[in-house]
Amino acid sequence: MNILAIDTAADVLSLALGTEEGVWSAAARAGQRHSELLMDLADSLLKNAGLDPGDLDGVACMKGPGSFTGLRIGFSAAKGIALALDIPLVSSPTLDCMAFPYASWPDLVLPVIDGKKGRFYTALYRGNRRCSQFMDAAVTEIARRISEHAPGGEKENRAERIIITGSDAGMIYEDLFSACRGLAPGVLLLAGAHSGRMGWGVELLEMAKKSIADESQDEREGGPEYVRKSGAELNLKGTAGL
Repeated sequence: MNILAIDTAADVLSLALGTEEGVWSAAARAGQRHSELLMDLADSLLKNAGLDPGDLDGVACMKGPGSFTGLRIGFSAAKGIALALDIPLVSSPTLDCMAFPYASWPDLVLPVIDGKKGRFYTALYRGNRRCSQFMDAAVTEIARRISEHAPGGEKENRAERIIITGSDAGMIYEDLFSACRGLAPGVLLLAGAHSGRMGWGVELLEMAKKSIADESQDEREGGPEYVRKSGAELNLKGTAGL
């Protein structure tokens, strides 16, 4: 199967193309230019793989959380491709994709996205299973949630460890370490290889393969899921209350 995965959830634009021959991927620090760069990047991947757009069997994008504008651009592009080619569209939660590389990690995984205004989008995972709700939280609240899932005591004769990963792991590490009082030394770990990586298109691709192959999901009529209301929605609500 030939599947195109589109990650526009953060400043990095990341695409991955999976075929029977292998995986092609590309990324760019797009900032606010996702819409300008996305289709050119997708076209380059197809050409590198020797494919035409009509050879695609499915397309995937990030469901959220993440940048409001970025997620809308990703879904719009994926919908356009899916409808034009009459192929399925699937989406995966952004934080699930960020935790995916640590499916075999025995302890906790904390993927992190900067939510601005001193808050972060995150969730706790263990064994590739989400064990908390998606959070839009300050560091102190995240520390409290960690203490509920990973107390400082011993588990199976060792202290449980927490890997912090995701596009903005480095932003939160020091403050979270200070807020997590009572955790044993070496318990909080910063994922060096993944914390600053260029997007999560490859992980999105891997998570999308089964849904497309099984025809168990098609979101051509769907859209992004947000953990918080957008600034426009909040402003509209405030205006309505005047």
